[in-house]
Amino acid sequence: MTDLHSRFVALAKEQAAAGDPGDAASLLTLLRLLYDVGREDLPLGRLFEGHVDAVQIVTRYGNAAQQHALATAIPNGATLGVWNADLPGEPLRLDGDRLNGGKSFASGAGLLSHALVTVDRAGGRQLVLLDLASAAPAIDRSVWRVVGMQRSETHVVRWHDAAIGADAVIGAPGDYVREPWFSGGALRFAAVQAGGIARLVDAVRDHLVAADRAADPHQAGRLAHLFALAEAAAAAVRRAAERWFEDERARLARVAAARAAVYAAGGEALVLAQEAVGVSSLFLDHPLATTMTDLSMYLRQPGPDAQRMQVGAAVAAGLLRPML
Repeated sequence: MTDLHSRFVALAKEQAAAGDPGDAASLLTLLRLLYDVGREDLPLGRLFEGHVDAVQIVTRYGNAAQQHALATAIPNGATLGVWNADLPGEPLRLDGDRLNGGKSFASGAGLLSHALVTVDRAGGRQLVLLDLASAAPAIDRSVWRVVGMQRSETHVVRWHDAAIGADAVIGAPGDYVREPWFSGGALRFAAVQAGGIARLVDAVRDHLVAADRAADPHQAGRLAHLFALAEAAAAAVRRAAERWFEDERARLARVAAARAAVYAAGGEALVLAQEAVGVSSLFLDHPLATTMTDLSMYLRQPGPDAQRMQVGAAVAAGLLRPML
């Protein structure tokens, strides 16, 4: 965990307080970085993507003082994340200057220095940036008993009468879900997932080469198929990024198409990888085991059916057309 955290801090410092990309080239640069981090380590990619999301949100909606504070904190080791999922029966609420309630699926709990959380207010979800040194939550680690992504430290967190300063409130109610950033931001985690698929290809290749089985025609066919799946996932993300600034009407449908393509490619790649490596891939000490379980877990983002429906509707409306 120490290695993951130190690498996370280093990545956050390198990225600094970067706002929303202003053109296709800068968007692709960011997505390629996320892809590379996902290829390196999926739990690290999950944490880093959340940091990028939080920094972009504060840069987009925060006032000048908040943006300056963030730009000062990150070079000094600050790491951020977004905790939005309400804890059933205990939604997070801001009563005056006191924070009560909890969040589930809080990735990076115990690792982050700051968390951007949401509370319900009249007019919509309100963003609040918490310095976790002064508003530390109680962390319940008993829930995160999963086969993959354990190292993302995704836990349940709760606050009881935590004092919150007025300068912690970011933007206005409803800013968090404003489009195109809310749905469009999914392109970031799709890039991390696509990197995870590439990591799967790397791991299968390394196993087969080390076992002197890569020349087997069946295994060579599997490697070719895995490569094609990884390329298709990366191409879908790249295409959505390239067209983001060209076609506003179809940009969110393209993001949904990229999500659907990565989801499909990842699922098929997992099956092929297990076929290629066999029972060895299920041993806990095999390098492929962690990659497979991490990817399988991380692919399970909410609403895959809704993404496909959105893509289908866009195709029917003529917004999306296959092109070379």
